[in-house]
Amino acid sequence: MATADLLVIILDLILRQIPIAYWEAFQFLLDVPVCNIHAVVLYAVTDCSVWFTVTFTFDRFVAICCQKLTTNYCTERTAAVVLGTVTMLCCLKNTFWYFMLGGRYLLFNAPWFCSTTLRVRNSMVWGIGEFLQYLITPVIPFVLIVLFNTSTIRYVLVASRARRRLRGPSNGESGRDPEMETRRKSLILLLVISANFIVLWALRAIHVVWFRLAGLIPSWDYPHFNIGEVAAMLQTLSCCTNTALYAVTQTKFRQQFKEVGTSPFPPIVKCTERRGV
Repeated sequence: MATADLLVIILDLILRQIPIAYWEAFQFLLDVPVCNIHAVVLYAVTDCSVWFTVTFTFDRFVAICCQKLTTNYCTERTAAVVLGTVTMLCCLKNTFWYFMLGGRYLLFNAPWFCSTTLRVRNSMVWGIGEFLQYLITPVIPFVLIVLFNTSTIRYVLVASRARRRLRGPSNGESGRDPEMETRRKSLILLLVISANFIVLWALRAIHVVWFRLAGLIPSWDYPHFNIGEVAAMLQTLSCCTNTALYAVTQTKFRQQFKEVGTSPFPPIVKCTERRGV
């Protein structure tokens, strides 16, 4: 997840936006026919960022709700197979844009930053591809994340009520229960992940549908340019927040981060000794 998010930042915010902001210094890109390759890689890593979040959410669902599958599923080998399969499918899906987009950069801020002919943009193939692009990412991932998180939350609530009954009133209602506190934090994290995903991707999906319908219905006005700008900004932001939320909210991560911040050299020495350097 962190690797995919970092690649989105590099490919979108750095390699795409800086030449747009300083187009006079990057006019040589007008003669370099590689924009369609850039687009394929950018959209592929964006899909990976989203679908890695889905796979991680499913992994948490299995670990919490499906105890019988945990031993066989929650392994490093399974994680490698799932991540490799998702990466391959995302790359194959986005090769479509290599043939639809041109190889020249436009160097102005627009959802499609590569040159294309008006005939291609108005074609049915382009419309279907754009529709499928936003159906597969983010509509289906959002439905899956909500489904898995809802099932996990319901399982945790049922287990918490059962645990409360087993503890009984003799243990004291005011007594601290570390297990219950951990579950409460997990519920909050799952709710925040679901809300974060839909809020940051919703405007982008609405903008695309609005723009497409405005081209089909003469009485509709095209959305304002600033709406597309804000939608693109929120979409890019969504590629950073989930990894931060999953990592920062984990107690073990915070503990290790504090150890590195207070004494960075001992962990480095220990790591090099472990690797035999």
